[in-house]
Amino acid sequence: MDTEEPRWLDDQELDAWLALAIMSVRLNAALDTQLQRDAALSHFEYQVLAGLSMAPDRTLRMSDLAEFAACSLSRLSHTAKRLEAKGWLHRRPDLEDGRCTLAVLTEPGWEKVVATAPGHVAEVRRLFVEPLSKAQHKQLTEISRRINAAIGPARSCPGGRD
Repeated sequence: MDTEEPRWLDDQELDAWLALAIMSVRLNAALDTQLQRDAALSHFEYQVLAGLSMAPDRTLRMSDLAEFAACSLSRLSHTAKRLEAKGWLHRRPDLEDGRCTLAVLTEPGWEKVVATAPGHVAEVRRLFVEPLSKAQHKQLTEISRRINAAIGPARSCPGGRD
């Protein structure tokens, strides 16, 4: 049995942690609200479609798309089923590896991303870009990369950014 006392957060660490946790929840909720209102999409659905839009041939293995979207294959499969019903993506076997399934952004799906992106980027700019200076963006990028590295390895985003 471990009898060592936990290393509790000091006041500064706790303030930073709570600020980040609250901001993360509120930012995702605000982006979800904008996308639901303007495009009848959840933030997660948009992330899936946008991930495919950045991929070569607008196609990704479901496992790679799940990693990009930071979700389980089960959650992605349920979302893909809804997006397929709307005609925005389809799934097919990977001819190079029959054990894998590919998600493919359809032309109507591409059109949905193109139509949705301007409003989404405007909201990202308003909530995330404009409140921070260039120096703060650079710091936040470095901070995010360090935290992501501590979480563990991940592949790059489909557009080649990490």
